[in-house]
Amino acid sequence: MENKLDYININKQTWNNKTDVHIASEFYDMQGFLDGKSTLNSIELELLGDITGKRILHLQCHFGQDTMTFSRKGAKATGVDLSDKAIERAREFASKLNLDTTFVCCDIYDAPKFIDEKFDIVFTSYGTIGWFPDLDKWAKVISHFLKHDGKFIMADFHPIVWMFDNDFKEVFYNYFNVEPIIEDESGTYADKEAELSTQTMTWNHPTSELLNSLINNGLQINCFNEYDYSPYNCFNETEEFEPNKFRIKHFGNKIPMVYSIHGTKK
Repeated sequence: MENKLDYININKQTWNNKTDVHIASEFYDMQGFLDGKSTLNSIELELLGDITGKRILHLQCHFGQDTMTFSRKGAKATGVDLSDKAIERAREFASKLNLDTTFVCCDIYDAPKFIDEKFDIVFTSYGTIGWFPDLDKWAKVISHFLKHDGKFIMADFHPIVWMFDNDFKEVFYNYFNVEPIIEDESGTYADKEAELSTQTMTWNHPTSELLNSLINNGLQINCFNEYDYSPYNCFNETEEFEPNKFRIKHFGNKIPMVYSIHGTKK
């Protein structure tokens, strides 16, 4: 079994390999973004509210589209990601757009060693916590960075979604966090035909583990919402039943696809 350090190196290599493929993909619509398109969805926008003048820390920012969208909306935004390639490209785009967005490359668990600041909002979204073995350590980082009464905003794919095989034909994975999931993948969610072979090491986290990690680290949960759609077409067997709302065709609205959380540091 790979040791703890290996999962960081394995996943970092994977995200480095994916970065340029993602930037070139229709999925991320880089040209639309450079021309001014916001990359945030209504799910997270409703929880964020007016962010003018707010200091926002964006955990797992990839190459920074959402982070730079925060800057465009008048926030003082900092993005953090494990992938040095993604952070390098994020800095290029921020410079090109003349945005005052800060980007930091490090493992999220180590972020307190790299950033000496407190924030009004800590934000993370879509495909995030599965990369961590230990959510208590993750929640400690969030709590560390939040000012008193600061907001934690999160939107992510529902743990129910991660139980199924890739074509949503059978329950294949455990809902509970019982062991690391080590997989070899070809292509990527942003470009399924991409000539890309990667290995990933991830963990499934039930909702109870997620909520308790936040509560145990001083966050008050103000709301937990569930949605019967994904704003992204990143799974197999999907249908777009309304503009930018995707479901698994044969499940219809029967399963939750996404959840969101608004918490406050107390």
